[in-house]
Amino acid sequence: MGVALTLDLFCRVVDNYGDIGVCWRLARQLADEHGVSVRLWVDEMRSFQRICAAIDPTAEEQLLQGVTVRRWHEGMAIPAPAQVADAVIEAFGCALPAEYIAAMAARPRRPVWINLEYLSAEDWVAGCHGLPSPHPQLPLTKHFFFPGFDAGSGGLLAERGLEQQRAAFISDPQRKARFLASLGVRPQPDATIISLFCYPEAPVSALLDALRDDHRPSLLLAPQGVANERLAAWAGRLPAHGDVVRSGSLSLQIVPFMDQPEYDRLLWSCGLNFVRGEDSMVRAQWAQRPLVWHIYPQQEDAHRVKLDAFLARFCSGLAPEAALACRAAWHAWNGDGDMRGSWPAFRDVLPELQAHMPGWCAGLRQLGDLAGNLLEFIRRVG
Repeated sequence: MGVALTLDLFCRVVDNYGDIGVCWRLARQLADEHGVSVRLWVDEMRSFQRICAAIDPTAEEQLLQGVTVRRWHEGMAIPAPAQVADAVIEAFGCALPAEYIAAMAARPRRPVWINLEYLSAEDWVAGCHGLPSPHPQLPLTKHFFFPGFDAGSGGLLAERGLEQQRAAFISDPQRKARFLASLGVRPQPDATIISLFCYPEAPVSALLDALRDDHRPSLLLAPQGVANERLAAWAGRLPAHGDVVRSGSLSLQIVPFMDQPEYDRLLWSCGLNFVRGEDSMVRAQWAQRPLVWHIYPQQEDAHRVKLDAFLARFCSGLAPEAALACRAAWHAWNGDGDMRGSWPAFRDVLPELQAHMPGWCAGLRQLGDLAGNLLEFIRRVG
């Protein structure tokens, strides 16, 4: 396969922002860093617009940041076989249109077909990464590509220069202050800044109680639309932009919902980040700040296995007390334990968790980045 690669990336928006967050980040990186001609097919454009304000949710096709964005809907025009891309990525098992699969099979040179899987730290990932799955009727083979945390996986999304951008930001206190001020935030010097991004099931009230009763001050920043009902019920009202609700040691503010680059800066600005799903969880790690992950709930508590698999890796370099406190807080945040009761011990080990993050991220960077690893795989099997 030549260097002038074309690629079709299909995304169904299931989890509001996680699926499109990953796909938009991957599409931009492939186009910007690797010169790939990318078409991104998205079925729900309103959620896309929340993380990229420049998107026109009604346009059938638009070019944005080097990526051709197409609306994916019933009745859309299906590319002719010759117009199918060299590589086709089916993000998170989103099930391509049957007509598009037929066009893939009729293409003179069959495309490389990839199912980009969800992120997991489970041991079986290495054995399944890259496996082929022949189509039962057509002359096509789908390959499974798994993001992950070890050398048997595809690694994590991380664009070039990300670490340098983060380092430049955190080394400039005035730049951080200006960014927070642009959100209407002017924290007290001794307050721990905490960001909140979670699913509706999170024990938000228990966390707020814990922060209120803590002997150290905290400033909790929640993007507009995240846990608003829970926050309003606890505080008696939802703060307006720039307003602060104070109770005990806790100050609470609502900040605007941000695009991806702004959200990175928010993560860099905080001493602790509560994140959810896949995209924000990965970015919180690259932020090199302590984090608490709200994993996407699954039937029969299958998500708890994934949570423990990650914690086993993440906590392996921590002292026993810090690992225990980290596990207890993460489990409680995911509905298995007492969030209010686990907070004091977790708060006490935040300095150790902060010291743990640079080494953890250095290990992840040794895996290469997912976009580069994906292209290498496509060219190897193509």
